[in-house]
Amino acid sequence: MCLAKVLRPCISWRGMSIITRFAPSPTGYLHLGHAYSAWMAWRRADVFRLRLEDIDTTRCRPEYAAAILEDLRWLGLDWDGEVRVQSRHFAEYAEALGKLQERALLYPCFCTRAEIALAQSAPHGVEGVYPGTCRSLSPEDRAARIASGAPYALRLDVTAARQCVGELRFFEENAGWIEAQPERLGDVVLARKDTPSSYHLCVVHDDALQDISHVSRGEDLREATHIHVLLQALLGLPTPVYAHHRLLTDASGRRLAKRDKAATLREMRAAGTKPETILRKFEAAT
Repeated sequence: MCLAKVLRPCISWRGMSIITRFAPSPTGYLHLGHAYSAWMAWRRADVFRLRLEDIDTTRCRPEYAAAILEDLRWLGLDWDGEVRVQSRHFAEYAEALGKLQERALLYPCFCTRAEIALAQSAPHGVEGVYPGTCRSLSPEDRAARIASGAPYALRLDVTAARQCVGELRFFEENAGWIEAQPERLGDVVLARKDTPSSYHLCVVHDDALQDISHVSRGEDLREATHIHVLLQALLGLPTPVYAHHRLLTDASGRRLAKRDKAATLREMRAAGTKPETILRKFEAAT
């Protein structure tokens, strides 16, 4: 029996069957931080789904997707059912986007990243939150800009959306009920020309489609939950239980990340590291 099976305890949550998932983006090889997140979800699941969030067709690569499956198998993590590949389901996400458009909850945003950064640096700007520059454009102005061929993204009008659903809350393990405050993230992008759907829209759609009862993921995605709960309410989707775990860090205390060239499982395998060594490291970190 592989060590992964030994270290997979029988965990239940209030008598519920736990259906959870691991949903990486195949933009690079898995590093220890990714693997830890996968293991944290897998170890507690009655049913464990695998999803490839490859909607960013400019950065995702088939070789990375294949390597994710290979690395997880090497580590001893198995999954239930077929792997869901998001790039094969853009029509489904377009349908969900259309439901929001029909309710006039989306608006086109023509701002460049540089313009948004400049607005956020103003005295009353909030870093990381879109300042709403294009929200007040008239229908005529929007139509003229679109007709001119100007690139744009579709943003969710969070204020209008909140008026549709009222008060929201979600349950976070080890914290209890939390009031959702999607305004903290502002009017997020739900679609772009080169990416016809966003992470936020796809993840709530697929969590519902795959019957995910518990979302286990890193604490870096905790804030996104506020927007996800809003989208779930707007689209009539169930809200799972959430559990955000700590992130693995390097010797300097910096979280492991692709951009910092964190050691990948592939490199560790090539260097002779055994999966048991990695799994015991995960167990010690939990």
